[in-house]
Amino acid sequence: MKTNILKFAFFATFFALFLASCSNDDDGPDPEPQATCTDGIQNGDETGVDCGGSCSACVEPENTDLNGSLSEDRTLDPTLTYRLRGTYSIESGATLTIPAGTTIIADTGTDVYFVVQKGGDIAINGTAAAPVLMTSASEAPGDWGGLVIAGNATTTEGVDAIAEVGGIIYGGTDDADSSGSISYLIINYAGAQINSESQYNGLSLYAVGSGTSISNVAILNGTDDGVEFFGGTVSASNFYLENNEDDAVDWTEGWNGELSNTYVLHTIDGFSTAVEADGVNANPTLTNFTAVSTEGGTALQFKKESGATITGLSLTGYETSVEMRDGGPLANVQIDGMAADPANTYLAAATVDIAIFAWVDTDVSVESQDIDGAITADMMLDANVIYRLTGTLSVENGATLTIPAGTTIISDTGTDKYIVVQKGSMIDVQGTMDDPVIMTSSDQTPGDWGGLVIAGNASTTEGIDAIAEVGGIIYGGTDDADNSGSINYLVINYAGAQINSESQYNGLSLYAVGSGTSITNVAILNGTDDGVEFFGGTVSASNFYLENNEDDAVDWTEGWNGTLTKTYVLHTIDGFSTAVEADGVDAAVAVPTLADFTAVSTTGGTALQFKKTTGAVITNIVLDGYATNVEMRDGGPVSNVEVDGTAMTTVDDDVFNGTAVDPADFGWATGN
Repeated sequence: MKTNILKFAFFATFFALFLASCSNDDDGPDPEPQATCTDGIQNGDETGVDCGGSCSACVEPENTDLNGSLSEDRTLDPTLTYRLRGTYSIESGATLTIPAGTTIIADTGTDVYFVVQKGGDIAINGTAAAPVLMTSASEAPGDWGGLVIAGNATTTEGVDAIAEVGGIIYGGTDDADSSGSISYLIINYAGAQINSESQYNGLSLYAVGSGTSISNVAILNGTDDGVEFFGGTVSASNFYLENNEDDAVDWTEGWNGELSNTYVLHTIDGFSTAVEADGVNANPTLTNFTAVSTEGGTALQFKKESGATITGLSLTGYETSVEMRDGGPLANVQIDGMAADPANTYLAAATVDIAIFAWVDTDVSVESQDIDGAITADMMLDANVIYRLTGTLSVENGATLTIPAGTTIISDTGTDKYIVVQKGSMIDVQGTMDDPVIMTSSDQTPGDWGGLVIAGNASTTEGIDAIAEVGGIIYGGTDDADNSGSINYLVINYAGAQINSESQYNGLSLYAVGSGTSITNVAILNGTDDGVEFFGGTVSASNFYLENNEDDAVDWTEGWNGTLTKTYVLHTIDGFSTAVEADGVDAAVAVPTLADFTAVSTTGGTALQFKKTTGAVITNIVLDGYATNVEMRDGGPVSNVEVDGTAMTTVDDDVFNGTAVDPADFGWATGN
């Protein structure tokens, strides 16, 4: 029985193996994998992943290195990052199109730049949401040569001139020539220097014609100019130019276009200018040009016979507003309809809103802020913010307003635009010689606003809690040592707003201010009423510069009994009232002191006028150019006026020839 079972098992196993062998012979070899063209794997006859063979043809990856010549149209891919390895030249007849959001990173070197040759075109199609970015790999100023465009418009260099960089040919006779269009472009870290005479800019426009469209361009951190126009007729708009180390805007060779809505920002030392103009005066136009410097410097520089027509100019923080470098006529530069005036700071509210450049990625900014209303707790302003005074700013009892060095406050116009320090409050103006605090007006017209008013708690002949002639301000008390704070290095310009024929604001109005208050280094210019007026009080002050205030440079009344030391008064306008007007109580009650007082007039007028029975003690006084030195307006005794220890005997006493105060000591305010 066991033998039969074993035989059966052996036979079954053999039969199964035989069947399996027959089955394998019938199947044959495994089939080749088929191309899917969609599975992300190279298979079948695909020569690449999902491409080639029976799939669609494979596309070679785009070369993202830019170098050499472009002789046919090309559009870059905004999903790729391109590397500028050398000079990339768009030749005549070719167009390079750069879509929104494209980034191009340049290597370092003087041979690394874009150039659009005569007859070539560029189309930069950035948007506010996706600007085109051209920058450098190492992110250092001067890394590369930026963007150069050569056109066929006219230039004083003639036809087929040779550029100072790259041997580029430019210039022709077609002022309507088009080299393409640029919109929403950022250029960073350009300005490579070939030698001391030849440098690249961020954007160099050689004889570019008016058919070219350029708008919304930001050029930052270059070692040479932001944008330079070499002749041509192209116009441009909406330019943001930050910390370009030479000039923000430069033109030469007879450029004759318009640049509108430009914002220049300088926060680095050693830059050259906001604008440098050179060559012939082809009278280009700047419309709405705002330039801000935290480092001083020169704003507008015109060389040779160059000039411009400028409207909507706002300059903040520059030591020199206009410089005619080679003595060219100021009339060549027309600013808001008048010949340029280097004595005018052109400090005004910004004519270009920096917010329109929010699409520019920059960490550097100078903010602006509106201020008015009541300050009820201590407040410190920020010197990096430009403040716009839109109404009355009132520092209330118990609060202190601190204004750091370099702060600028620009007032709107109107009799309700002034700063008042109420009784019991304080102001701390912390200007320095290098960075004074500036209070001015947007229109830069005498009488635009009400200036600075301080109300104290010292004595006045008007009594306790008197009411000022302006603003209903309460002042006066019994504390002659009262302290309303301190003022150091302050410039007040264009104040003196007139309420009516009897009530006007001054540049600085001091109502019953006490001797605990410190006031020194103050310049008050171009006011329609008084420069400084003391309404009673005991405060003393020093180092005052008072220029072309249309009523009195210095005025006191209501028994002021302090000292004014080292004062320089300048009158170069007709129709002013006096250098000093004194009014109020008898000299036996209050005798203010003037020490080291110099007043100069180029238009005659009256120097010292004493009303009623007022007087003064004066030491070291110089009066120059006045038709009348002393006037006792109401017949008071001239002996109330004591000069250098001796009472005057007649108004014609020759006692006004001391040692003059040097106006150069006030260069921090005048720029001279």
